[in-house]
Amino acid sequence: MQGRDDMGLFKFGGIKSAQEVLRKKIARLTVEGCLQTTAIPELSLYRREAPSEPASYFHGPSICLIAQGAKQVILGDEVYGYDANHFLITSVGMPVIAQVIEASKGCPYLGLTLRLDFKVMAQMIMDNNLPLPKAPSSGRGIAVSEVSTTLIEAFMRLIDLLDEPADISILSPLVQREIYYRLLVGDQGLRLRQILETGSQSHQIARAVEWLKENFTRPLRIDDLASYTSMSTSSFHHHFRALTAMSPLQFQKCLRLQEARRLMLTDHLDAATASFHVGYESPSQFSREYRRLFGAPPMRDLRNFHQIATGRI
Repeated sequence: MQGRDDMGLFKFGGIKSAQEVLRKKIARLTVEGCLQTTAIPELSLYRREAPSEPASYFHGPSICLIAQGAKQVILGDEVYGYDANHFLITSVGMPVIAQVIEASKGCPYLGLTLRLDFKVMAQMIMDNNLPLPKAPSSGRGIAVSEVSTTLIEAFMRLIDLLDEPADISILSPLVQREIYYRLLVGDQGLRLRQILETGSQSHQIARAVEWLKENFTRPLRIDDLASYTSMSTSSFHHHFRALTAMSPLQFQKCLRLQEARRLMLTDHLDAATASFHVGYESPSQFSREYRRLFGAPPMRDLRNFHQIATGRI
């Protein structure tokens, strides 16, 4: 019950007080260096006591909030930085490179991620007659916005449920719907609604992204993928790049290289075997493209990773 008492107090101090309460809640529930899943399946918490090395992964549709510290996410050649005063939102899954850039033992990075349920959001739009955009969007599927007190307050109510496990199944969906509502009527509402509108160009590109995610090892035929989205090839290229900051081929390469890196790190495959697993026919081409993305050829990259992990450098 202490968490709910805290929420009553911060209303007199504005957003800074709200951020401080959120910081304390996440700090109490986290340990150093790992992404912590919670009893609320969509919610993860994170703590780090030093800046991190750049890490590549597939970032699904979600909202990321920071209570303390700062982070940057790189999509293609674009950098999105955010901190306790800003949140990051992704409306379509994309391969990114992320890095915690402000963190220390005395002032650790504290953050959370909430996966977005587009089926629930779409139903909310229909049930409440929230207006849909009239024109197609050319904006990115990722953005940074200023955080509000009302959004922080909703997230605190969600986190407080972790102390009351019996209430999670009933109350968590209600609190998440409030968070969705805040997003849909906020600065990023248009971006989200365009993805959710069946038949819109953004929605069709999101379908193509999902197809690539599930089939990145297969040969990529742009004409077939454009047909899958009911677009001409030129229109498909234009809208895909507008949403993801990459061409479809670059997007596929990122997915392949990230999965190959995971296979070498976790399954201990050698570079040639990993390259074949993800769809490459030429190990030398794989090595060249791997170096462009990760800054070093496969074996050196893995050696650097293990040295960092064991604290030898």
